Amino acid sequence: MSALSPQQPPRAHYPDLAARGVLVTGGAAGLGLGIAEAFAQQGARIALFDLDGETLEAARERLGGQGAEVLALEGSVTEPEAVERAFAAADGAFGGLDVLVNNAGISANKPTLELSLAEWRQAMDVNVTGVFLCCQAAARRMLPAGQGVILNLASMYGLVAAPERLAYCASKSAVVMMTKALAIEWAGQGLRVNALAPGYVRTALVERLLESERLDERRLRERTPMGRLGQVEEIADLALYLASDSARYVTGQVVGIDGGWSAYGYI
Repeated sequence: MSALSPQQPPRAHYPDLAARGVLVTGGAAGLGLGIAEAFAQQGARIALFDLDGETLEAARERLGGQGAEVLALEGSVTEPEAVERAFAAADGAFGGLDVLVNNAGISANKPTLELSLAEWRQAMDVNVTGVFLCCQAAARRMLPAGQGVILNLASMYGLVAAPERLAYCASKSAVVMMTKALAIEWAGQGLRVNALAPGYVRTALVERLLESERLDERRLRERTPMGRLGQVEEIADLALYLASDSARYVTGQVVGIDGGWSAYGYI
């Protein structure tokens, strides 16, 4: 498979996203911060909800330095009270919430026989229950308004299986089905729900895993039909489209963005 260098075209402009209230979970770093930054560039007002207070403050300063209106909300998506406080704060600051990006999540990569019950429960708590709690909190605000968008970060490993990733695959496949179930339940009330299913993306975390050789970049490139890893900007661009009025007839979809990984079944 040949590797094509990613070309970053100018980011599409979505005027309808300007001034919208957007809450991003796990928004202090990595993919979440990249998505938040993309929305901020469209003129949206951003609420970052994250467990890491120090990283959260750095993210707030970064986006604020770019002229964005940013709210930093510390807490865990697994705690109902923290979720409610965060959503109430965002709702109050922005006069309503238009977009939720459920990005917070953890991995649990190890042989299944070494996976403890505590690790299994933590993966399910963050990756599944956290999404459920935030979807509920968002819908309580969006449904009365008759409009809103929820974007859930699933994974290609919610669509195809991989060894030594049982908790991650199971939890992300649950996000896939949650997305579809909520989409058809809420479609008639103006609330769209979609999911993004990324493959391997060049975040700071993935870069560290590559440097420590816990991930083999050569093998990842060879396995990916497009011959490279994804870029944060590419995932963020898809999130912008799905949140915008350009995707107004799109709901209940799980959009793979993995360079062809999940489609590739050849030896």
